Order: sequence, then structure tokens, then C-alpha cells
Amino acid sequence: MKIYVAIPVMDEPEWLFRCLDALSAQDYTCFEVWICVNQPEEWWNNPGKQQSCDNNRQTLKKLSGYNAVTLNIIDKSSPGCGWACRAGGVGRARKTIMDTICGEAEDDDIIVSLDGDTLTEKGYFSSLAESFGSNGSIAGISVPYFHNLVSDEKINRLILRYEIYLRYYAINLWRINSPYAPTALGSAIAFPVWAYRRVGGMPPRESGEDFYFLQKLQKMGTILSWIPERVHPAARFSERVLFGTGIALQKASQKGWAAYPIFSPDLFDNIGKTIALFPQLFKKNIETPISPFLREKFHTDDPWAPLRENHHNVEQFIRACHERFDGLKIFQYLRSNNSGKTCTEEESLLAYLKKHHGNYIRNGTGGKIVKKLLFPDINKFWSFENADIRQIDAVRCILSEIENSYRYQNSKKLKNNYEKNPK
Repeated sequence: MKIYVAIPVMDEPEWLFRCLDALSAQDYTCFEVWICVNQPEEWWNNPGKQQSCDNNRQTLKKLSGYNAVTLNIIDKSSPGCGWACRAGGVGRARKTIMDTICGEAEDDDIIVSLDGDTLTEKGYFSSLAESFGSNGSIAGISVPYFHNLVSDEKINRLILRYEIYLRYYAINLWRINSPYAPTALGSAIAFPVWAYRRVGGMPPRESGEDFYFLQKLQKMGTILSWIPERVHPAARFSERVLFGTGIALQKASQKGWAAYPIFSPDLFDNIGKTIALFPQLFKKNIETPISPFLREKFHTDDPWAPLRENHHNVEQFIRACHERFDGLKIFQYLRSNNSGKTCTEEESLLAYLKKHHGNYIRNGTGGKIVKKLLFPDINKFWSFENADIRQIDAVRCILSEIENSYRYQNSKKLKNNYEKNPK
């Protein structure tokens, strides 16, 4: 089994070679790295983008002499090679790399989606190879992640708040048994070549391509969410893409966190209650907590009727319900129903922890990772803006531990099912 690492690169020479050095230390050696250095062609005529152009030129030059790993370079940045207007973006770069890989790879080989600012742990590839090798029907793995903090307190405060948003969102989807709980990070996804081919490849979007691609994999097959190793995306500002960690930090530092809210746990409960009603909806239309949203979204009083007509057993119907009310619809429901919330985001988070994970906050202790970190007055009011960095990091670690428990248990269940019914 060969591993192909796909890395889109734009204007990041100071990060990329740390990433490559970490890859050179992998204990699984049957891999090669594909890099697409990319930018719009028009940047060469834009005085405001000359530094980025120079950085990409510098990256290409330095890559030509780098031999710690096997490299394959796709040049989409040199004059005459860049993307045409509105034809580029990180999604196009990922697709270009992965489509090229598929031209030579075998079905059972693995594509690892990575970013140029992401560090990997030594056993990362070994863990991936073991998981895919023992579970031949697995369509992908959403890899555990953890942002390393830096020396800049402002950036640390922002990345912790963003990671808490991501983990809180995923944990609540795990809690209500949604198949869309695995987090879509372009730097933390791996999948076999056969799965990439079967879903039609990576969507060539300017941004958000990882979300839509993972959703296609989820609808097509089984996604694992656990290996022992983590990836470590960088905590930094970036305006290279429309969505993602870097631009999230940039926007939040200027406009606040309205785009990345801590949703009320009650909204996730509504989704969970609806998922639990899917077997009953197979028999007839009944009112659910999200029926008003669905009626408006699908312009019908019975959004499940077409699924009843086309699926004649309950298992197929339930799967079709999840495909119709997918990860995008879930996010749209949460956004459209969050405006009436009366409590603060910190209060929503604390209410969730108290209700579902009281052992983490009882007497200010709990959990394996956070026992020495968690501040003793968590039950008192605190805020992301004013709390000590150590306090916010403790909350991040709590959520990381809870999420990893969900990831591990879910993947263990899926593996057991595969061993009983191998395909």
C-alpha cells in the first residue's frame, strides 16, 4: 500500500519546509509527496501581490533542491502557469494534485490530504496504513487534530475560541448520532483512491472543498474518525481562502465571532429528536422539531414523501433521510434558528458541559488531560474575551478529550461491524 500526500501551497515558504521535515521523519516509508504551488495568473500584474508571487517563486526554487522526501511538483504559479481568473483556489489545487495521483495510483493506495502549514506525528502514516489495511471498505478517515499554541497571546486566544467552536459542533453531532459529526479539515483527511474515484473526485471550489468532499464520502461509505496520532495545523492569520482556520482568525479579530457561534444545545437536541423519529416517518408524515425548517427549505408539507416512495425498507429510508438532511442542511438549520438565543455563548457551553459531562466540572476537576489545568471556578461566569489563556485552553482540552472518546468509540463500533460483515 502506497501513500500519496497531496499538499496545495500558496505563499507559505516559511511553513512548508517544516511540514516536509516532519514528513521525512515518518516511520512508514512507502510514500511520496505531491505539491501544487499555485496562484492566479493575474497576480503577476498586481503590484499588491508581488510579495506573494516572489514567495511562490522562492518556494519552487527551494523545492528543487529538497531531497529529504520523494517530491513531485506541479507548477501553477510561474508566469504563464497560474490559474485563469476565477478558475483557481485551494479546491482546484487539491483536485489537480489528486486527479494526477489517480492517474498512476492503485485503487487500494491512500491519498492523504494535507496543508503546507501542518505538522504530522511520526506514526501518522503507519496508523493510516493499518486502519485502511484492516478495513477494506472504509471510504475515509477524519483524522484527530490539535492546534499548537504560539508565542502570540492574541492568536492563541483566537485559535482556542475557533477550535472550541469546531469541537463543540462535532461533539453535539456525535451526541445525537448524526453521521456528519466527523470534522472536515483539508489538513486532516485521508481516503483510498477507489473512494476518490467513486465519488467523482474533489470539487474544484475556491474554499470549503474539504467540507463538500467529506460529505460526499459520508454519503457513499463509512468514515472512521480515530487513529492514535494527530495532525497539528498551524495557528495563524491567512486571507488565502474564503473559509478555513486562517481566514476564521482574521475575520474574528476584526468582526467578532458571529460567523462561528456556540449554538444552543437545544438546537442539536431538536435534530437528535428528529433523527430518532426517522423510523416512524417511514410509515407516515409526523411533526418533528425541525419540520418548520424543512417545509420552508423543501417547499412541501411532507419533505419525506419522495423518500417513502423510492425506498421500500426502513434501513434504506433512514439512510436516505440522512442524505437529504445532510451536513449542509444541519448547519443551515442551526444558523437559521440561533438568532433568538437569550444566553451568552459561554453560558451555552457551560450548560452543555453541566448537562452531559458533569464529571469534567464537578469540583473543578475531571478528565485525564485537564485535571491539572481546569480552573476551580468554572461554574462562575467567565468569558472568552477576558479569561486567562490557560482557562480557555483547559476548556479546549476538555472538549478534545470528549471528542476523542466519541471518535474512538464510533470507530471501534464501525470496525467491529466490518469484522462481522466484511465486504
